[in-house]
Amino acid sequence: MGWKDALGYLRAGAAKRGVGEEQREDGDLPLGARIGSLVSVQQSPLIRASAAGSLLALPDDGGPRIVAISQLKLNLSGKLYRYYLAKGDDDAQERFIQLYQNEQGEVAELLYCTQLARVIPETEEDQDAYTGSQGYGLGDPSYTLWREQLAGQGYAASVLDAAFGSNEGAEYQRDVGSGDFVPPFTGTETRIDDAGGMQGLRQELYFMPYARSLNDGGKEYLLITTEILQSVNGAGKRGIHVDFVVGIPVEQERLVIQ
Repeated sequence: MGWKDALGYLRAGAAKRGVGEEQREDGDLPLGARIGSLVSVQQSPLIRASAAGSLLALPDDGGPRIVAISQLKLNLSGKLYRYYLAKGDDDAQERFIQLYQNEQGEVAELLYCTQLARVIPETEEDQDAYTGSQGYGLGDPSYTLWREQLAGQGYAASVLDAAFGSNEGAEYQRDVGSGDFVPPFTGTETRIDDAGGMQGLRQELYFMPYARSLNDGGKEYLLITTEILQSVNGAGKRGIHVDFVVGIPVEQERLVIQ
């Protein structure tokens, strides 16, 4: 798949002038996904997770479609993709399927993910913590998500009671590595928002997965990603924010993309 960087968007001008043929940039993806594909997820594991205290937002009725596709090029083996059902650019309410393909080309993990919150690190100290650049912060052995953080995001008291119980915070453990600190994964995300790859964005990433056990013994992931925007639709644009996303594992046979 020919993932574009900022220079790659120059082809848009040629296309408008009728130069060259239209080419899809969303082919050869795992599970046959394409922009516009209809996604069907059996909700039983998601409903069970929600009943067990997960903060995941359940899918809406009706089949969602893939509105954007990205590849996260990180310093890890295999390939990591995100199939966006909602991009969250304006309302910070991302919803996506995260798919990990191992070095043998097999789909090794699927997560159904919804966004919890987005924060902007305003000080240099905050940015250091969210990039792990000073050996602390993102990459620490655990991360505590506080009830107060989400209460300020408008979550219903019933949802917070199910997730936190009588506690003020929920502790997630780092899902990779051992020791006091593991540097976060680093790399880039290139997201295309249309089949021709003329619209989309590119950003630098610092990424670390955390996880906790739910009340029924199931697993809920907390994906923390610091994103430094580089370009939108081929034009340079700067910005930094941190996305907090929860994900629930989904078995491949429970997911249909067509």
